[in-house]
Amino acid sequence: MNVDLNELTGRAGEWMKGAGPQSDIVISSRIRLARNIAEFPFIRRCTATDRAAIDKAVRDRLAEVPKLNDLYYLRVDELSDVDRHFLAERQLISRELVEAEGARSVAIDPGERLSLMINEEDHLRIQVMKSGFDLVAAWDQINEVDDLLESKLTYAFHDKLGYLTACPTNVGTGMRVSVMLHLPALVITQQIEKVFRSLQKINLAVRGLYGEGSQAMGDFYQISNQITLGRSEIELRNQVHDVVPMIIDYERRARDFLLKQNQQDLHDKISRAYGILRTAQTISSEETMHLLSSVRMGVNLGLIDDLMIADINKLFVDTQPAHLQKLRGGPLDTAGRNSERALYLRRYLSQKEKDGADQN
Repeated sequence: MNVDLNELTGRAGEWMKGAGPQSDIVISSRIRLARNIAEFPFIRRCTATDRAAIDKAVRDRLAEVPKLNDLYYLRVDELSDVDRHFLAERQLISRELVEAEGARSVAIDPGERLSLMINEEDHLRIQVMKSGFDLVAAWDQINEVDDLLESKLTYAFHDKLGYLTACPTNVGTGMRVSVMLHLPALVITQQIEKVFRSLQKINLAVRGLYGEGSQAMGDFYQISNQITLGRSEIELRNQVHDVVPMIIDYERRARDFLLKQNQQDLHDKISRAYGILRTAQTISSEETMHLLSSVRMGVNLGLIDDLMIADINKLFVDTQPAHLQKLRGGPLDTAGRNSERALYLRRYLSQKEKDGADQN
């Protein structure tokens, strides 16, 4: 199925719905599988003809699977730069797929919970994402999708090593389990580095909002496994699944501490952030994320009553550079984006304030 990307701007992607378990702290749960088709060389050795053949093979096989033939299929190499970054901002494709060359595609389900990236670092990257802390449901879905595809495609597999991947760190299960968390209180109380050091000791990686190599913006952090070889898929899932509740508990304790010991300072910080967002004439994406992070915590703590978490999540997405240009209907340079972003925030927050006043 084809899709008009403009249709996606009117709704929140799965990772920002804020509707799943523990969604005040856990933004999303994601599982990704790396797979390669046996009859083709790894991507780095593929010719343009190979890439096109891989793309066609995956698309043809998807059409043969009833549960997967309703996916939106997009040729990423034929999209504009803004549209590619738009998909990356929605966590539907990776930055690697944005920046790669040659034939490459993505298949997305209408609910934006499943995406299949073709010709990224590996021939196929299967990704399932759920709102909130829901790794079990993510695993159940991706396991079913993987089995359906494996019934149609011959994966590169070694009896001792497992699934063969372009990067040795993915050999074995080819599985990456990650949970995105919002941890502003741990940042404010300067406990975040202590948490990170503890995670590194048990071979869990900490990355920014957009995964490997990205910076943490808006106090969002992704916690994921580093080892894929020598452990089963369930063991890898459980390793992350068992640690995340402890991080949630640390964040809740830090929030309670701030409320009890520094409520005036905390309320001032949140109120200042809200005030800047409502009145700024120009504002960068990075500053917006930082300020929205404070406001999001304020909503969760009951210190702001004009907004819902869904509103904050929408603003996180809509103020990203590519989304902003899609909403604006045309390209904007950096200065133009900063002005348009401030205008969008002022209008949105003013309307929410008006709606709240009308209800009272």
